Amino acid sequence: MFKEVTDFIKTTFQTQDFIPLHEPRFIGKEKEYLADCIDSTYVSSVGKYVDEFEKRIRDYTGAKYAIATVNGTAALHTALILAGVNEGDIVITQALCFIATSNAISYQKAIPLYIDVDKKTLGLSPEKLAEYLHENVVRKNDGYSYHKSSGKKITACVPMHTFGHPAKIDEVAKICADYNIVLIEDAAESLGSTYKEKQTGLYGKIGAYSFNGNKTITCGGGGMVVTNDEVLGKRAKHITTTAKVPHRWDFVHDEIGYNYRLPNINAALACAQMENLDLFISKKRELAKQYYDFFNNKEIMFVSEPENSKSNYWLNSVLLNDRDERDKFLSYTNDNKVMTRPVWTLMNKLEMFKNCPKGNLDNSEWIEDRLVNIPSSVTNV
Repeated sequence: MFKEVTDFIKTTFQTQDFIPLHEPRFIGKEKEYLADCIDSTYVSSVGKYVDEFEKRIRDYTGAKYAIATVNGTAALHTALILAGVNEGDIVITQALCFIATSNAISYQKAIPLYIDVDKKTLGLSPEKLAEYLHENVVRKNDGYSYHKSSGKKITACVPMHTFGHPAKIDEVAKICADYNIVLIEDAAESLGSTYKEKQTGLYGKIGAYSFNGNKTITCGGGGMVVTNDEVLGKRAKHITTTAKVPHRWDFVHDEIGYNYRLPNINAALACAQMENLDLFISKKRELAKQYYDFFNNKEIMFVSEPENSKSNYWLNSVLLNDRDERDKFLSYTNDNKVMTRPVWTLMNKLEMFKNCPKGNLDNSEWIEDRLVNIPSSVTNV
């Protein structure tokens, strides 16, 4: 079976050479915009392409405010600051997640609280979230929710739309509202994915996207904070620009700020990539359909987009029978020049997060034992 899968992937990508997991495609005006940026001499955090990229994200997603950052982790960190996360606070997130989310929480000296994921969406389970909060949280007279055992305030919740598949984000949003917890969407992997016809990243008070080299569109690095809140939108731009008070020549900074603004040269690349985002997603969905048809009625199960969702299929995934079969599949495919990768090690198993509070993680552990990402680059463009 492993050989059949490997042969299918090589046929699909029309090569016998090494096939990476996900590589970028530059088929538009990338070189033209980069040359124009270089000629302008505005290659740092000020320039027309930064403004244009933010506008294109606003237009594409429907967000009222979009603030470009140097990477997705910076966008998440900024979002946590905007949400009022302080030292010692608890922030709910997933154990099945890329480490950037827990790292950003740690930058604020806050504590991740790991909740299980849903098997079908791979995102935060609203059922597990509601169950944990009901049993472990108390509302105090100040209106906020506190962890019973530690007494710490639960300030925010950061679910992730895993591999571009939308979580049941409306249900998560309702639970967070009931407990007065700020919802921040880690939509790093899901630009272009929609849940109930609404762009991921816009269900929460704040959302964060990533444009890393392996994302659906890329500018080498890059991230974006999105929000519909005017106060938060303006503050996001202020604190990511070193909190400098605008003035013709004086250097006055009114709070601790961050040098998080995206350089113009990266934004130039991003603007060109945005022009082909819909094409890339269309091609990725075609590839996912080919995978779905191939794996249908086979022992290896293909992970399809959840109900009520349209996924960008950033990374295609399959589920093996157990960890032993997973490891054999990883070994065979990589030995035969097809790059595959397991899902991340659960955050609560990493040394720096092993003592963080957590709920029952049965689904996360089940997925960790079985899930493998397979080549997902845009083809036929």
